[in-house]
Amino acid sequence: MNRTLLGLAASLAVSAIATPLAAYAAERGPNANVAAAFGNTVVSIDPDGRSRKVWLKADGTWTGLSRRGLALAGKWSVKGEKVCLSQSKPRLFGSLCQVFPADPKVGIDTKDPTGASVHLKLVKGHIEKYPA
Repeated sequence: MNRTLLGLAASLAVSAIATPLAAYAAERGPNANVAAAFGNTVVSIDPDGRSRKVWLKADGTWTGLSRRGLALAGKWSVKGEKVCLSQSKPRLFGSLCQVFPADPKVGIDTKDPTGASVHLKLVKGHIEKYPA
């Protein structure tokens, strides 16, 4: 019985700490680059013209399509000015952190994990084919 009460007290204590922390994080909100991506498509364009598409959701998850049209999914987080994507479908270890474009008129030239050049672009709406 005492263990049950201790377990209940411990979970209430954790909840009492976690709830204000979650509220504080929600108040701070995502950076502008993340907010701009909600409801839109972030396109990563390779030098050969093939592209990947990513759609961020406010709940911290994302979905996407690979260069070959395969379904992708995972979770996102923010570290400073960068959006970090961890991928669970198909499973990849680690995460990729990039500055996301916040303006559909201005793309970002960057490098992928292999060092190849890519161009990131924000496209209004949920598009599956690029160019739309």
